[in-house]
Amino acid sequence: MSSYEIPVVQETALSKSMVFSDIDIQSRMSTARPDELQFEYTRLMMGVLLFQPQPKRILMVGLGGGSLAKFCYKHLPDAHITVVEINPHVIALRQSFCIPDDDARFQVVQMDAAHFMAQTEQTFDVVFVDGFDQHGMPEQLCSPQFYSDCRRVLNTGGMAVANLHRFHAYRDVYVDRIESAFDGALWVVNAPGTTNCVVFAMHGFSKDIRLSYSKHKPEHISAEAWAQISPSVARTFLATQ
Repeated sequence: MSSYEIPVVQETALSKSMVFSDIDIQSRMSTARPDELQFEYTRLMMGVLLFQPQPKRILMVGLGGGSLAKFCYKHLPDAHITVVEINPHVIALRQSFCIPDDDARFQVVQMDAAHFMAQTEQTFDVVFVDGFDQHGMPEQLCSPQFYSDCRRVLNTGGMAVANLHRFHAYRDVYVDRIESAFDGALWVVNAPGTTNCVVFAMHGFSKDIRLSYSKHKPEHISAEAWAQISPSVARTFLATQ
């Protein structure tokens, strides 16, 4: 008997959603455009491209409906993506949510991400942390040790990007833990019209790092991707100024 919550798939004519409870939608996918980022907080997490325009190795904590995984797989074709998801029932729905099969540059691992992070010898340019279950954020994914491990697995200049509930009782505690792990090199950006905030933390930040934003599309990003994320990248840039 699995102790993991079984998510429910809800379908409408236009979309498909993964839910754990009546209140929280875990993930939503447009049936016409399955790679599209439906939620503002996911577009905001892609603000990481301001700091790491062309990441080569990406680690994702939490698969859900695969929104970030699909977006990065499609629009960052040079990136190798590892997704760690603890819940086998979530992974079982990957085809239903058009998540690609494992291949040379995409892999889904069923494991507790805290254990994976503590054990892995791999290093990454970006670590996305978006691990929620039916009770919210699991304790092991917001501990001082976990955030310290996030920093350990990052290459210099690499970014940890964490989605937090901005009205959570311990939100400030989690931000402080990330700040401690990353020696204060972080920015917190609220996702407008949502209960989310996104924390960007850099390993090896130097005051010499100059961030720049232009509304013109970077050469290596498709027009389709840029149309989705450019306002969120701009919002991230403003938060760093």
